[in-house]
Amino acid sequence: MGFVGSLLGIIGFAIGIPVGLLLGFFLFIYAEPADVEDPIVRPIDEFDTSSLLDILPEIPLWIDWLNRMISYMWPYLNKAISGIIRSTTEPMFSKYTDTFQIKSVEFKSLSLGTLPPTFHGIKVHETNENELVFEPAVRWAGNPNVTLVFQLLSLEITLQLVDIQIFAAPRVVLKPLVPTFPCFGSIVVSLMEKPHVDFGLNFLGGDIMAIPSLYQYIQDTIRRQVASLYLWPQTFEIQILAGSVGTMKKPVGILQVKVVRALNLLKMDLLGTSDPYVKLSLSGDRLPSKKTSIKMKNLNPEWNEDFKLTVKDPQCQVLQLHVYDWEKVLYFVLLLIF
Repeated sequence: MGFVGSLLGIIGFAIGIPVGLLLGFFLFIYAEPADVEDPIVRPIDEFDTSSLLDILPEIPLWIDWLNRMISYMWPYLNKAISGIIRSTTEPMFSKYTDTFQIKSVEFKSLSLGTLPPTFHGIKVHETNENELVFEPAVRWAGNPNVTLVFQLLSLEITLQLVDIQIFAAPRVVLKPLVPTFPCFGSIVVSLMEKPHVDFGLNFLGGDIMAIPSLYQYIQDTIRRQVASLYLWPQTFEIQILAGSVGTMKKPVGILQVKVVRALNLLKMDLLGTSDPYVKLSLSGDRLPSKKTSIKMKNLNPEWNEDFKLTVKDPQCQVLQLHVYDWEKVLYFVLLLIF
């Protein structure tokens, strides 16, 4: 009996293990608890601020290396960019000295501060063209110190730009790709949507941007001006290589424009009249704008003047027409300065 019992135990053990494993496998695969629900999948752009902060530690820092590099280089970039701003704007200021009663315009201080911009993502587009297209998401909450002093008649006016915030998503195109270092001929930058710009403007010891109506007016004006200059299809192009390597765009045609008339213009003068003229240009063109004659004291002027504009990119360039009042030029000059 001892032998038979041992034999039956071995046989039962040999049969029970495979049967148990097989039964457990089927129970594990096909059995499902009743209280299990499918997870809710949501795109990240639908999360609110608190939810994003909860999951941020789980998100990898894909471009943390780029932000670290910019942070290290920012003191040098600050000086270089400030120098470019100064050298670019000072000739513009000199055009208006001794005119419109403006004696001088100069920077008292020009620094972008100690806080660099940060990149929150980069999206690269694949194209069949000979170019590289990418869109970085840029945010800058900076502490610049830009002080502009200009003398109007015998009055010295000082404006200081502080505490700026800029959120933008520019499109950067490196084209054309060439076998000459740095392997691209130019950098073309445009904005795919209007950027968010907020800043403080100190005047006579107070922040004039704290005035609600003035704040909204300046915000709307900045958005319109930036959109007219850089919102797609408008572009800002920086030439990197010389035209000898085939990077310069050649004219492909001539656009003939005839400015005929304007109707029901706004009354810009105190007497209910206006002194209008029209400026014509193509976007992305560095040539000076064409300009019609000035029609004095006329709200329905007729010009019948012809102009020819050189076209270099018919798919992207846009005809721009701006009507100005001659006596209100000072307003546009001050708007450009500030």
